[in-house]
Amino acid sequence: MEEIKGTSNRVLEVDLRTQKTKIYKITTEERMQYIGGKGLGLKLFYDRVKPGIDPLGADNIIAFMPGIIMGTSAPNSGRFDAVTKSPLTGIMTTSSCGGPFGIHLKTAGWDGLLIKGIAKEPTYLTLDKDGVKFHKADKLWGKSAIIAQNEISDNKSGAVVIGPAGEKGVRFANIISGERFLGRGGMGAVFGSKNLKAIIAKGKFYKIVPVDQRGFDKIKKRAAKNIKTNYMTSDVYTKYGTNANLNGSNAANILPIRNFKDGQHEDAYKLSGEAMSNKHSTKHHVCKPCSILCGKKGTFDGETLPVPEFETIGLMGTNLEIFDSNYIAKWNWLCSNLAMDTISTGAVLGWVMEAAEKGLIKSNLKFGSTEGVEDAINDMVEGKTELGRDMAKGTRFLSNKYGGKDFAIQVKGLEMAAYEPRGAYGQGLNYATANRGACHLSSYPIALEIYFNLINPYATYGKAHFVKFQEDLTCLVNSVHTCQFTMFAYVFESLLTKMTPKPILSALMTYLPAIAIKLIDYSVYQKLWQTISGMKISSAAFIKAGERIHVLERYMNTLEGISKKDDTLPDRMLNEGRTSDPLQRVVPLEKMLNKYYKLRKFDENGIPTDELLKKLSIEKKA
Repeated sequence: MEEIKGTSNRVLEVDLRTQKTKIYKITTEERMQYIGGKGLGLKLFYDRVKPGIDPLGADNIIAFMPGIIMGTSAPNSGRFDAVTKSPLTGIMTTSSCGGPFGIHLKTAGWDGLLIKGIAKEPTYLTLDKDGVKFHKADKLWGKSAIIAQNEISDNKSGAVVIGPAGEKGVRFANIISGERFLGRGGMGAVFGSKNLKAIIAKGKFYKIVPVDQRGFDKIKKRAAKNIKTNYMTSDVYTKYGTNANLNGSNAANILPIRNFKDGQHEDAYKLSGEAMSNKHSTKHHVCKPCSILCGKKGTFDGETLPVPEFETIGLMGTNLEIFDSNYIAKWNWLCSNLAMDTISTGAVLGWVMEAAEKGLIKSNLKFGSTEGVEDAINDMVEGKTELGRDMAKGTRFLSNKYGGKDFAIQVKGLEMAAYEPRGAYGQGLNYATANRGACHLSSYPIALEIYFNLINPYATYGKAHFVKFQEDLTCLVNSVHTCQFTMFAYVFESLLTKMTPKPILSALMTYLPAIAIKLIDYSVYQKLWQTISGMKISSAAFIKAGERIHVLERYMNTLEGISKKDDTLPDRMLNEGRTSDPLQRVVPLEKMLNKYYKLRKFDENGIPTDELLKKLSIEKKA
């Protein structure tokens, strides 16, 4: 087997219409400035696509980008990123996935794959070290994502596949790889619009070898030790999966209940990781390679199924006031086969239930009832009714057509994840500013506010600092590219953080956030990148690269019309207190947002300034 030292820097560009390909070579400057994964995907998209294109048109590109640690023995190195323009939001969307496609793409010798154009007929691609081949997909079209994947791939390959939701243009359809998903923003619909059912990558032609093997072995050992000693990554998530978040969220009054009218419920514990473990005999069901082991499967009504993740439990369970885990697991599996995002699906169901309650539409869906839910999910794909076809377009579309904008729980068109921002103001600022919409993976202040109890969730001071910093760091994590849960281990297990007493750490974060941020150690990511690539980068240049990636994505969105008017929250979060909160608190967004713009060096309308773009070496577009 041949070796690749660090990176091949080869990107394969495929035009589905002409069935022609070409190879692009990533430059040293691009690698230094945009790191890999998400960052490079955004840069390659920016250089090739004009603002204003139709997300479901021929000009849209979908990029698949394995990170620089992919193919090495670094912990949790099995993740890849995808970048495209979203048909749900009309702006950029990126997604991280732990499925097997990435490793096969990388070990076939490719550091990226760009797909554009529209195939003349249903098509799937096979890819290896020599390029791609085109195949008719008419016999696969209409089949579930999981069945189609099983028919065309095996343990010697990795695939990305859509289901009926993507084929029918559901705007929150996703893409499956193994049993992991490129989950948000409708990437599956982009595939469907291109008549593309699947891509199968056949790798293992090359072995990825760090340029500095000795340095890599040293930092890999430190990374593994941090994961093993951190409470979240070695105990809580390993035992109970992401549903370990549920009981804490319920106690803190930040769990979505009844379409986000409230933040806690007495029956919510039934869906916790602890309850799932006991009731459903859960076992590990993980991305590969992984040392955190948060994914689970279990027995539901006699059938072995994946355990729904926390976000799915929140949106398709507690938010609908449904606390029967057997039903939620079945709906989750149905969405997996159809290949559609469970967060948006659950949010759409919640909006329909409330809209029906208020007489805006006619539907038999009701909070607390499982009746009709499965039929409604299928109707989003099959489009047998007008409401079903409208549900497939998301809550923003529904509320624009029928009314009910005040309880359409979305930002910039993307439905909100399972954290109630009226109980964690930093999380509210994150939702408002996140580049792809109401996303919990742009930054994660909820960890500091609730799970680690380091900063007051109801305070505004310092929140802009931490949202900005976490956005920049998260961009790096998704560009290096590894699991975001490693931030618990690599940051909180650093020597300075561990040695600082919690009251002092809390005081620093609360009253001197700028200083606290400068003391944060994220060097594990930096050193992994350096030792694998063989390129030297300072700590300052590294975090600046994270800033550059975030600002480029923001700038791309502003070219699509995004500005301060869009950096907001659903009316419910700004003007209506939670049912169970005696103080009826709402998110004081404006103050935090203005501070955030100043820290980001955006203008008062939320647009990156010419000075900032120049400082970050981002070429301005007309």
